[in-house]
Amino acid sequence: MAFSVVRFNLVDPRATRASLAERYRAALEMAAYADGHGVDTVQTEEHHGVGNNWLPSPFVFAGAVFGATRRIAVTVSAIIGPLHDPLRLAEEIAVLDLLSRGRLVTVAGIGYRPEEYEERGVDWGRRGRLQDELLETLLAAWTGEPFAYRGRTVRVTPRPFTDPHPLLLVGGSSKAAARRAARLGLPFFPSAHLPELEAYYQERCAEYGTEGWTMMPGPVTPLLHVAEDPDRTWAEYGQHFLHEARTYASWQSKDIRSAVRSAATTVAELRAEGVYRVVTPGECAALGLESLVLHPLCGGMPVEEGWRSLRLFCDEVLPRLGA
Repeated sequence: MAFSVVRFNLVDPRATRASLAERYRAALEMAAYADGHGVDTVQTEEHHGVGNNWLPSPFVFAGAVFGATRRIAVTVSAIIGPLHDPLRLAEEIAVLDLLSRGRLVTVAGIGYRPEEYEERGVDWGRRGRLQDELLETLLAAWTGEPFAYRGRTVRVTPRPFTDPHPLLLVGGSSKAAARRAARLGLPFFPSAHLPELEAYYQERCAEYGTEGWTMMPGPVTPLLHVAEDPDRTWAEYGQHFLHEARTYASWQSKDIRSAVRSAATTVAELRAEGVYRVVTPGECAALGLESLVLHPLCGGMPVEEGWRSLRLFCDEVLPRLGA
């Protein structure tokens, strides 16, 4: 049985305030629909100052999803760790963990856009040290006991619901990220299919005397849209997929390794590439992938088209997979 994901980043390059409010409301209603049809997780993420309205507040969105659902998880993949105040983040995650009774999954990365650091007044050159401090602080804070923080004694309450702490993974595609995860005994979330980095992480776990596991994208992890007529969908809505693909491409240097990496400059090239795929329900069920990642509102996709994709996925794909 494939792991099922519905992804939301709420991008809309042509949004008005009213249309963006409608998109946010639709995302919550879609999350509730997915929850009722056995989808495993809603996935969301964090970026700042983007002209296309990329979601900057994934934990606020997660809280709204938890209020609209009963069983589905929310995976925040990923936060930009050094941009967060460690104590405040510990409190926010603890409260969300209590509200959801353990349904929150947080992946902490360090990001790859220096401009996000600049606009927040955070030193890009200190990002590794800040990430270490953040992760260490979260783990100490969630014990509920007093601990030393920046030269003073602090305590964070309430304690989270999950014992010993909410699910926290270290994200990244570097050896430094893998070492950080291994040193702290945290699971590792590579940003792409990187088995050699997974092996390096396990070696470092053995070196540090910790235990850990890896949540890694498969060799092929396309972003999916389900439609009865893929040709029509590409013709009418292909620019929405291309917008997101080009946005990602503009952020990623040659050193960034990501499961979402496209070199396409036209809709035709994007379709041939396969990073974004429009498939029929039958084709989707037959993909044989470890994870099925549906992206119903990709790139400012019209809400009604996003609903068509989600309903086909939930009503026609998941039952064929035994959900």
